[in-house]
Amino acid sequence: MISSRRPGTGKCPRRIMRRVFQAVTLLLVSCPSAAWADDPNALTEKERKAGFKLLFNGRNLEGWQQKGNWTVKDGAMSRASGGGNLVYQASKIPDDFELRFQWRVAAGSNSGVYYRPGQYEYQILDNQLHVDGKNPRTSAASVYFCMAPSRDATNPVGEWNSGRIACQGTVIQHWLNGQKVVGFDYTDSRWASNVELLRKRGGNLPDRGAFLNLQDHGDPVWYRGFKLRELAARDMLDRTPVRPAQISDEVLKLEAQKLERILKSRKQKR
Repeated sequence: MISSRRPGTGKCPRRIMRRVFQAVTLLLVSCPSAAWADDPNALTEKERKAGFKLLFNGRNLEGWQQKGNWTVKDGAMSRASGGGNLVYQASKIPDDFELRFQWRVAAGSNSGVYYRPGQYEYQILDNQLHVDGKNPRTSAASVYFCMAPSRDATNPVGEWNSGRIACQGTVIQHWLNGQKVVGFDYTDSRWASNVELLRKRGGNLPDRGAFLNLQDHGDPVWYRGFKLRELAARDMLDRTPVRPAQISDEVLKLEAQKLERILKSRKQKR
């Protein structure tokens, strides 16, 4: 991580340094060397046979709904300005599915991929600079505010990451850069506290039938390579156990305070 101080100077405000780092990232991600060899917005023969379909053609936002604040350049969709989320409205996410996509962020950026109603979110984040990176349960590839990934498998800021979500029945899996980092059955009693935490935040894990939703959290973010297929009962998921990263007592205390603020704010709005 680049230091936020220079010899002989005082501390720079975090917000200023975050914007500086984001500006640097904007230059880095436009470098041709960051491109992948294969077209991420095209299906391979293996993907076609598996039943995947493209959700993003790499040229425009056909099938997607927005408010003019998202754009397409060099085969990637990106948040250009404030205005709201980008939603795929051509069809809803099946109950059982596999979704593949690629994402990258600027320094300090925060976004998310919502794939079921409510608070079902695959977190998109710069773990090193954003405050949410301090809590594994809100870090990149987590089921946000519910389940922590087993480890930080993110690539350096400015590089593309490969994300994957697989849901079948009551099983939820998140993959990052080829590694399964989240995998659990939310009816398993071992994860009752995680399920309850998300419920208090406003999420209900049994909910189904949402449109794919890319979060505008006010930060630069890029997406491409969205590929979706419906899973049949015969499709077997990798059930290798995944243990979520441990969370320190200090972070758990801060998490409880955050939840208290959420509940208080919700009560005031009623």
